[in-house]
Formats: sequence, structure tokens, C-alpha cells
Amino acid sequence: MQLPHFKLERYFARYEFTVERLLCCSDCESLKIGDLLDLEPDARRRFGDQWLGYTESQGSPALRQQISRLYRTISPEQILVHSGAEEAIFLFMHALLEPDDHVVVHWPCYQSLEAVAAGIGCRVTRWEAQEERGWALDLDQLLRHLRSDTKAIVINLPHNPTGYVMQRDQFAEVVDIARSHGITLFSDEVYRESEYAPEDRLPAACDLDKHAVSLGVMSKTYGLAGLRIGWIATRDVRVYERMAGLKDYTTICNSAPSEFLAELALRHREALIERNVGIITDNLALLDKFFQRHHSLFSWERPKAGPIAFPRLLDGESDQFCDRVVQEAGVLLLPGTVFGDVGNHFRIGFGRGDAAEGLARLEAYLRAQQGGTWG
Repeated sequence: MQLPHFKLERYFARYEFTVERLLCCSDCESLKIGDLLDLEPDARRRFGDQWLGYTESQGSPALRQQISRLYRTISPEQILVHSGAEEAIFLFMHALLEPDDHVVVHWPCYQSLEAVAAGIGCRVTRWEAQEERGWALDLDQLLRHLRSDTKAIVINLPHNPTGYVMQRDQFAEVVDIARSHGITLFSDEVYRESEYAPEDRLPAACDLDKHAVSLGVMSKTYGLAGLRIGWIATRDVRVYERMAGLKDYTTICNSAPSEFLAELALRHREALIERNVGIITDNLALLDKFFQRHHSLFSWERPKAGPIAFPRLLDGESDQFCDRVVQEAGVLLLPGTVFGDVGNHFRIGFGRGDAAEGLARLEAYLRAQQGGTWG
């Protein structure tokens, strides 16, 4: 198997822990361990008593019970816990796909959603989001992409990097298309529960179709990336068992302290959601005003969920712009080219409490440039 360099991760590796202001991250504001333990009166004692031996490969029963409550039709036995979402993506692709299979992938996308399938030897067709329609997807285009050997449709809603959320009836149609063609739908739902309007929240794909696979993680909406806990939920026994078998060759089992803390956090997820969506919406109001003031420099499509958006630079090259901003202003933005985008976009992240400071520094830099070009 041949995999290309992971552009996004390599870009972060250059700057993430040395730059002064991060203004592109895809996760929400995190917590300290003590903050989580304070959520329950006896949590510190129980955490201190946590056994540090091996855990169950599928994930602890208590954690899987908590995760299953995110869904309507899923039992704890239909949850498979992983070390982050990345492992789950990798194992799903290897469990389902073989060389020369065909896969349709919602694009632009987090690179592994496309690259792992391509590395296996699959033929990948990009189902491209349309900026002129608010990053919407064309269902007729999806149907045109399907072939007799299409094995999987990969979709990401709410979407990274645009913050797009599909209409409920359209999402149901995507599920029906996959079902009627005998295609497995892999639904990346890591930003679920971060919708600004609760009525925009889509049902989980695994609740709509017994063969669909839903992906979740503690990193994004809940802001607990350091736990490295992700999962899949599916009623498809064949896919589940294949992924569970492959996990014996990767992490085998997860971190016992992380599973304890993830279970604790999910019992209080509503409080975490309220906190983080509050941070997002406060920062989003600042971004609306920022892009209004700088409408001659940027095109701004307001997201509907999550802590990220994908504005477009109107003059110059986004790669050069992002390089100059990080080098000269100490603010990290993420050029769209790390997603394979050639439309001059960049990702901006606003799920953290210090986003206002990063945005203020970016604006001061722009004003100092006096509207110069970035080419």
C-alpha cells in the first residue's frame, strides 16, 4: 500500500506548537483533566482507582453504553471504539475495500477519506461540493458518479472544511441511493451536535440504514482531542467484525484513562456542547463583521455548523497568503491546497477561546499591508 504525505498534518507539524496564534484548528476549546473530574463528586477517587491494564478491544462496556446513547437504533455491541477517528477511517477502508473497487468521496475532504481508498488501489471519484450553492452537493451528480463496481459512498456532514450541512430530506435521499444500489455509506459525523440551529442536526446514517457506518470522535464538538477516542457505529455485522479483527493489528485496545474520561465527558456532553457552541457562535459573530469589513479581499460563505469555514482569497495565491500571515503576523491559517483545493480557499478555525485575539492580529496585519496583493 502506498500513501502520499498527509498534507494537512505535515503543515501543522511545521507550525502548530510554535506559532503564536492558531486560527485554523478544527477542534473546539479543550479542558484540563481536573475540569472533567469536577463534573462528578467522586470522579477523582474513581479515576485514581482506574486499573491500568489492558482494556477490552471493542472499548469498555461503560463507554460503549454512553456512546450508544448518541443514536436511536444502536446498541453498545454495535459500537467499536478506536484510537481517534483516523484509525477508524483506516480500518473501515481496509475492511470493506479491495483493489479496483470504486469509491465516491464528498470533496474537498480530510485527506484520509480519499487517500486510504486510493492507496488500497481503489478508483476514487470526487463528489464535489459547489461553492456557488453554499457548498451544497448535487444528488444528480452523485447518481452519475455511481458505477456497477461502486463499493462505498463517503460523506462528511457537518462538513470539514466548509461547515456545510445538508438538508434533512436530501440526506435521507443519499441514504436511499446507497441502500438501493447495495453500496455502503460511510458517514463522517465527527462534527455532529455542533450545529448552530438544533433543527439543522441530521440523523445519524447508522440509524437510517442497517448497512451504513457512522463515525464519531471526542475531538471536535466535545473539544477533547487529547483523549484520542473515536468510534464507529453500525448494524452491519460483517463490517463490524472485519474492523474489529483488523484492530488486532493496529492498537488492539484503547487507553484505559482515556476511556474513563471519555465516558465521564459523554455523561455531561450537553454541558460541553453548550459551552463550545457558545464559543463558536461568539467568534462567528466577530468573523461576520471581519469579512464584511474586508469584502474586497475575501469571499465569505457562512457555515452552518462546527468551528471551521472555508473563505476564498480574491486576489493573489492562498498558499502565499497563508505563508506570509504565519511568518509575518504569527497567525496560522490553513491553505486550501492541503485539501487538494485549487480555488484559492483557506480554512479558518474559530472553536477556541482565543480566536478573537488571533483574528485581531490578522486584521492588524491586513491593515498594515494597506490592501496590497498577495501574489
